[in-house]
Amino acid sequence: MPTMLPRRPLLAGLALAALAPRWAFAQGAARPITVSSKLDTESALLGEMIAQTLEARRLSVTRRLQLGPTRITRAALLAGEIDIYPEYTGNGAFFFNQEQDPAWRDPAKAYEKVKALDAERNKVIWLSPASANNTWAIAVRKDTAPKGETLTSLEDLARLLKTGFRSQFKLAASAEFVESPAALPAFQQTYDFKLEPSNLLVLAGGDTAVTMRAAAEKMNGVNAAMVYGTDGAIAALDLQVLADPKGAQMVYQPAPTVRGPIAEAHPQLGEWLKPVFDSLTLSGLQQLNAKIVVEGQNNKDVAKTHLRGLGIG
Repeated sequence: MPTMLPRRPLLAGLALAALAPRWAFAQGAARPITVSSKLDTESALLGEMIAQTLEARRLSVTRRLQLGPTRITRAALLAGEIDIYPEYTGNGAFFFNQEQDPAWRDPAKAYEKVKALDAERNKVIWLSPASANNTWAIAVRKDTAPKGETLTSLEDLARLLKTGFRSQFKLAASAEFVESPAALPAFQQTYDFKLEPSNLLVLAGGDTAVTMRAAAEKMNGVNAAMVYGTDGAIAALDLQVLADPKGAQMVYQPAPTVRGPIAEAHPQLGEWLKPVFDSLTLSGLQQLNAKIVVEGQNNKDVAKTHLRGLGIG
């Protein structure tokens, strides 16, 4: 795990934000924009894309990438210690204690809800999200479907499990995924299927790299794996994420989140970053992540190459 970068205490940041004169925020255009991200590979890549896009527009940028987990990065944004970082729409359910609201399972509704709540309560602006959804998912080997059958969604899986295919299906997953009401039980309830112990290989820990490897290598007959939707190794291991059309899982689409004063000082931020996040489809983001976690490239180079393909930089 990357070492957390040093930062000012959050309480001090809150105090400074509260005491700072209004003209200081109005001067947002005159000082560097602090771009941050969470610790994980994907967040760091998206943060680097944001930073390079702003630099391409001749804005001065300070990077504080891989600052910390969600609670640290989010608190830093609210305290004014950072100005912009990529967040996931579904986390709004936890930010505002509304986990039971079905809106979080619909991409458009989730985005509009978190956008409205954060603007009203925190003066945090959510810019346009990517279509990629980094949530719990089930991925299968591409040769899993019986001959002549389609297996691209959880609806397909539920239908096939009612046939002789059940004896051929085996999912590698963590105990948490199998037992947590928000994970496999949510899929089973939404799509009306039930996996038996013979359909499961329960592995210690929650590392999706292990479950994906088990499926790719057909370990103990495994041909499916618990994953996060945008895991970098999915494409590299020739796996396919099963679509969740009924919304069994909360939607976690990445989007830039910006402090209100910075958004006001730079009203074109949304216009500049929209084509970047529009380009991040599920398969596209999987492939970009794979360049880092599988091929060993650094996030700065991966971001630069992708942005050049979009005519940025």
